[in-house]
Amino acid sequence: MSYENVILDYHGKVAVLKLNAPQYLNALSATMVQEINAAVMAAEKSDARCLLMTGEGRAFSAGANLQVREEAGALPPTGSVLETHYHPLMTRLRQMDMTFVTAINGPAVGVGMSLAIMSDYAVASDNAYFLQAFANIGLVPDGGVTYVLPRIVGWRRAMELSMLAERFPAAQALEWGLINKVVSQDVLMDEAMTIAERLSNGPKSLSLIRKAYWESLNNGYDEQFKLEVALQNVAHQSNDNKEGVAAFLEKRQAKFTGT
Repeated sequence: MSYENVILDYHGKVAVLKLNAPQYLNALSATMVQEINAAVMAAEKSDARCLLMTGEGRAFSAGANLQVREEAGALPPTGSVLETHYHPLMTRLRQMDMTFVTAINGPAVGVGMSLAIMSDYAVASDNAYFLQAFANIGLVPDGGVTYVLPRIVGWRRAMELSMLAERFPAAQALEWGLINKVVSQDVLMDEAMTIAERLSNGPKSLSLIRKAYWESLNNGYDEQFKLEVALQNVAHQSNDNKEGVAAFLEKRQAKFTGT
């Protein structure tokens, strides 16, 4: 499939998905969201074992593309687009078997921030910032961020970010635990690729780990313990578990295959 708003490349077992509408600071139109979803589906069907997402140009994503919406004339309510476009994408990102890294190369605003913090590991450039801009235009935070954000930074801080709608620099995002690391812009992709390659060469259990932690957000203790049992049984039967144990006993580096 050809894309107009995204670029999908492969570097070994890492699928690199770049948001590619720099003229709009990678603001998300409905068409762009559909292309991101299609690209993620393509990556899932490939041999890639990690998805690395970043933005082209000087922004990760400036949020929803209001200019395109305005030029298009009458559109369905924003909530409708959330149901038909954003929810399928965010659900796919949450449920995919690949690990997920975001390289936040600049502003991550509105639903662009929702996308940036969905990852398993987030590294940002030192000139990046985050902004829950919704209140500034009379809207409610969306893209699943009202579920994810308070579980990352806590209820009180999530309310502050959403209600005051002020810029939140990368250094403070790191301090609050919103992201994993801040690096200079010139080494951002190298750092993100190092992490992505490490994850892409990890065991099958990494996909089970991300499933366990996502499900923990809804489960009680007993439900989560049962899930751990079920996932551990799957992991125990994997070739990677056998390889990991053998490598440990033989005092060598394990060579995982994701099976």
